[in-house]
Amino acid sequence: MPLKLTADSYEASAPQHQAELFYLQKQIQTRTPMVIVLEDGEQIEGCIEWYDRESIKVRGKTKVLVFKSAIKYMYKVGDQG
Repeated sequence: MPLKLTADSYEASAPQHQAELFYLQKQIQTRTPMVIVLEDGEQIEGCIEWYDRESIKVRGKTKVLVFKSAIKYMYKVGDQG
Protein backbone atom coordinates (compact mmCIF):
# COMPACT_ATOMS: atom_id res chain seq x y z
CA MET A 1 0.00 0.00 0.00
CA PRO A 2 1.50 3.36 -1.02
CA LEU A 3 2.28 5.93 1.64
CA LYS A 4 1.01 9.42 0.88
CA LEU A 5 3.10 12.26 2.29
CA THR A 6 1.78 15.76 2.04
CA ALA A 7 2.95 19.18 3.05
CA ASP A 8 0.21 19.04 5.68
CA SER A 9 1.64 15.90 7.33
CA TYR A 10 2.93 17.85 10.30
CA GLU A 11 -0.33 19.72 10.72
CA ALA A 12 -2.29 16.47 10.74
CA SER A 13 -3.23 14.64 13.89
CA ALA A 14 -0.43 13.33 16.09
CA PRO A 15 -1.18 9.61 15.41
CA GLN A 16 -0.84 10.13 11.63
CA HIS A 17 2.40 12.03 12.13
CA GLN A 18 3.80 9.30 14.38
CA ALA A 19 2.82 6.62 11.84
CA GLU A 20 4.69 8.50 9.11
CA LEU A 21 7.81 8.81 11.26
CA PHE A 22 7.67 5.12 12.22
CA TYR A 23 7.27 4.09 8.56
CA LEU A 24 10.19 6.23 7.38
CA GLN A 25 12.46 5.06 10.21
CA LYS A 26 11.65 1.42 9.47
CA GLN A 27 12.50 1.84 5.78
CA ILE A 28 15.81 3.52 6.70
CA GLN A 29 16.79 0.75 9.15
CA THR A 30 15.99 -2.07 6.72
CA ARG A 31 17.40 -0.18 3.69
CA THR A 32 14.23 -1.00 1.79
CA PRO A 33 14.36 -0.06 -1.91
CA MET A 34 11.55 2.44 -2.48
CA VAL A 35 9.85 4.16 -5.40
CA ILE A 36 8.99 7.80 -4.71
CA VAL A 37 6.43 9.20 -7.14
CA LEU A 38 6.49 12.98 -7.41
CA GLU A 39 3.51 15.24 -8.09
CA ASP A 40 4.72 15.75 -11.68
CA GLY A 41 4.82 11.98 -12.29
CA GLU A 42 8.61 11.57 -12.07
CA GLN A 43 9.69 8.45 -10.18
CA ILE A 44 12.78 8.22 -8.01
CA GLU A 45 14.00 4.78 -6.98
CA GLY A 46 16.37 4.17 -4.10
CA CYS A 47 16.73 3.75 -0.35
CA ILE A 48 15.75 6.46 2.09
CA GLU A 49 18.85 7.49 4.03
CA TRP A 50 17.56 10.41 6.07
CA TYR A 51 14.51 12.60 6.63
CA ASP A 52 13.44 15.72 8.44
CA ARG A 53 10.28 17.76 8.72
CA GLU A 54 10.30 18.94 5.10
CA SER A 55 12.45 16.55 3.07
CA ILE A 56 13.87 13.06 2.58
CA LYS A 57 17.26 12.03 1.22
CA VAL A 58 17.18 9.13 -1.23
CA ARG A 59 20.20 7.19 -2.45
CA GLY A 60 19.70 5.44 -5.76
CA LYS A 61 21.83 5.92 -8.84
CA THR A 62 22.54 9.32 -7.32
CA LYS A 63 21.76 11.03 -4.01
CA VAL A 64 18.64 13.19 -4.15
CA LEU A 65 17.05 15.49 -1.59
CA VAL A 66 13.29 15.52 -2.14
CA PHE A 67 10.89 17.96 -0.54
CA LYS A 68 7.96 16.10 1.01
CA SER A 69 5.59 18.65 -0.54
CA ALA A 70 6.70 17.36 -3.99
CA ILE A 71 5.88 13.72 -3.17
CA LYS A 72 2.60 12.31 -4.41
CA TYR A 73 3.15 8.90 -2.78
CA MET A 74 5.81 6.21 -2.24
CA TYR A 75 5.89 2.44 -2.13
CA LYS A 76 8.33 -0.43 -1.73
CA VAL A 77 9.96 -1.71 -4.94
CA GLY A 78 7.96 -4.72 -6.06
CA ASP A 79 4.68 -3.47 -4.57
CA GLN A 80 2.04 -1.97 -6.81
CA GLY A 81 2.12 1.80 -7.00
